[in-house]
Amino acid sequence: MHVRRLTGGLGAAALTVALTLTGGHAAAAGDHALAARVLTYDASGAAEFRSAVDRGAAIWNESVDAVELRPVAAGQRANIRVLADNGWPRALPTTLGNGTVYIGRQAVGQGYDTVRISSHELGHILGLPDRKPGPCSSLMSGSSAGTACTNPYPNAAERAEVEDNFGGALAGTAPAAHAAVIVD
Repeated sequence: MHVRRLTGGLGAAALTVALTLTGGHAAAAGDHALAARVLTYDASGAAEFRSAVDRGAAIWNESVDAVELRPVAAGQRANIRVLADNGWPRALPTTLGNGTVYIGRQAVGQGYDTVRISSHELGHILGLPDRKPGPCSSLMSGSSAGTACTNPYPNAAERAEVEDNFGGALAGTAPAAHAAVIVD
């Protein structure tokens, strides 16, 4: 699990608020930390892209501390639904951290990398917009980086934006809503 360490000043004030809201329970004895906001995803409808979706989620987990993507438990409702279809990849966020991702076979058929597509579309659910045109080093440049680009990792600015989107929220709290349809 990723945790964010808080020290002094505003960090100490946030810890006080966190401890008050959680009944005084800290993550570990002596540890001044807030847990990452956990978002669950359901990739059961991702068909042949299931492993690419799992890898895309793992990349985000490796890249940021404020949010963690986990497969949904049986019988639970997921924050993120991932589906395969014959169209172009797209994300339909409903609120920050919630929505539907489509891994479209059209882009895969044109030669785009499935793990990059998955990471990119999950980035939209995490609040990132497209940044086109853009270089391969920018995950959110999407298809404008070309089919030779297989980089599935967010750059420093993209990581910082997701940290900002989720970093101020205590685990389990609802962040500000974002309503957008993002088609790549």
